[in-house]
Amino acid sequence: MAGKENKQACPCGKGVYAVCCGRFISGAAVPATAEQLMRSRYTAFSLREEEYLRSTWHPDTLPDEPITAESDVKWIGLDVIKHKHVKDTDEATVEFVARFKVGGRAHRLHEVSSFVRQPDAAGVARWYYVDGAFPDDE
Repeated sequence: MAGKENKQACPCGKGVYAVCCGRFISGAAVPATAEQLMRSRYTAFSLREEEYLRSTWHPDTLPDEPITAESDVKWIGLDVIKHKHVKDTDEATVEFVARFKVGGRAHRLHEVSSFVRQPDAAGVARWYYVDGAFPDDE
């Protein structure tokens, strides 16, 4: 069974889970870019990895309520549209469309997420999700 797990497709669509987002969610590696963090957060949403989602959300905007509370959401696909790292800063945005189903009905979430890179408590530079804007609502 362990061999099959090592070949499991990553929910973000970029390869094998163990070498894609799995290494970030397990804590074995730190995302080097905001896009890697966004992809790993999508994967964490699809796998209901609450602890990872909370640890990668900037403390200033982290909600008090549970993040993965909606148990009937099934995440089914991710398309990254654009990743923009603001030159000479620790700020980035990632625009994406995530597809999901609720009660068998398909939906899409189009978001432009903001990220910031800063040291964690141990001094390791990490990317954090700050917030998102929804272009379809504008």
